[in-house]
Amino acid sequence: MEIIGIYKKYKECSGVSTDTRSLKGGEMFFALKGENFDGNEYALKALESGAAYAVVNKDSAAGDSDDPRLIKVSDTLKTLQELARWHRSMTIVNGKPLTVIALTGTNGKTTTKELIREVLSVKYNVTATEGNLNNSIGVPLTLLRINAETELAVVEMGASHPGDIKELVDIALPNYGLVTNVGKAHLLGFGSFEGVKKTKGELYDYLRRTSDKVFINADNPHLCQMASERNLQSDPERPYSLLIPYGLVYQKAVVLPSSPEQPFLHISLSGKVIETNLVGSYNADNVMAAIAVGNHFGVSLDEAAAAIAAYRPSNNRSQMVRTLRNILIVDAYNANPTSMEAALKNFAALQAEHKAVLLGDMLELGEDSFSEHLRIAKMALESGFEIVCFVGAEFRKAMESLPHSDALAFNTSADLASWLSEHPLEKFSCLIKGSRGTRMEKVIEML
Repeated sequence: MEIIGIYKKYKECSGVSTDTRSLKGGEMFFALKGENFDGNEYALKALESGAAYAVVNKDSAAGDSDDPRLIKVSDTLKTLQELARWHRSMTIVNGKPLTVIALTGTNGKTTTKELIREVLSVKYNVTATEGNLNNSIGVPLTLLRINAETELAVVEMGASHPGDIKELVDIALPNYGLVTNVGKAHLLGFGSFEGVKKTKGELYDYLRRTSDKVFINADNPHLCQMASERNLQSDPERPYSLLIPYGLVYQKAVVLPSSPEQPFLHISLSGKVIETNLVGSYNADNVMAAIAVGNHFGVSLDEAAAAIAAYRPSNNRSQMVRTLRNILIVDAYNANPTSMEAALKNFAALQAEHKAVLLGDMLELGEDSFSEHLRIAKMALESGFEIVCFVGAEFRKAMESLPHSDALAFNTSADLASWLSEHPLEKFSCLIKGSRGTRMEKVIEML
């Protein structure tokens, strides 16, 4: 069936689903396949559970059924992506095609997306990526949540291999783009830092071709170089012809001092203090990005500041948690060398009598894993923290080359939690950070 025909059927549905457990009735179910699952096996169950239609692979067992509610295609994922692209293209707002803002980056993209959503929601009905559904499945699902009330869409895009961003922008067809930063992450997939920059730059490549706009942190030399290489500053008389610049230095903003009693990020900008519930000066760029996007779309600084002040992070991202015994800075959703270095520098600058850092492995670094874990371990040990604990095989390897260290190494976060239960900390400020796979949040209840 052609995508136009599938779209007509989609318009009859209440939405889309890729999981029979989430069905509420009336959805179009997509039978996606992965390494360890095959949604085609659940297609008929989806129909029994209330799905209006089920999109299945024609060469699957479900494809042999003659149920008229089955839509048989060659590739269910590709069909999901084509449907999302078509829906995005067919959405008209006030007589014009829907405006889509795409953002990617090594660090901070989910926090930046959430801040942009909050700021733009002051004036617009915004559809944005939920959580971190930012891959080849998540982006289409986000686009298919666009409805008649949507006035702006904010789409987060993740990448771990070359070509990932190109694939996603070709689905979302963004009018604006923002790269938060580029750093050392997913090096196993990208191959090198240059590979990271090239892949994140695929968003710039797309917007250059369409002559659309890029929000750029003018303080970031890597991003400026990437923009210059793509001739985004093409008009010598209008050096920012395709760029909308922002940045702490560029806008003469100042990050105000923090303390254990007042650990949240505060920024002085244009005579106004921007208050946040985010921990860490490294979040300043994320805040400045949200303000820049809001300003471009007519949200005043006062309105943006109020929206940012009301935002509270969740899901272990730059959260400050006060327990009965300690103050915790929980940034345990993900980690890479760039974000880990920023977190350690920020924590080192925090004024506190007792400090402990609890760090989990940084995953997917390939051949750079040992050297990066060793570098971060040395940084943590040289920062004067009272207690330093590492979790995971990669940090353990690094510690073996530092035999005289006072740091403690654990195989798992559960092992560290067990040690903390026997050696409780009190009146400490604690930084908790690691890649998602290390599950560093397991130590929180012991603090």
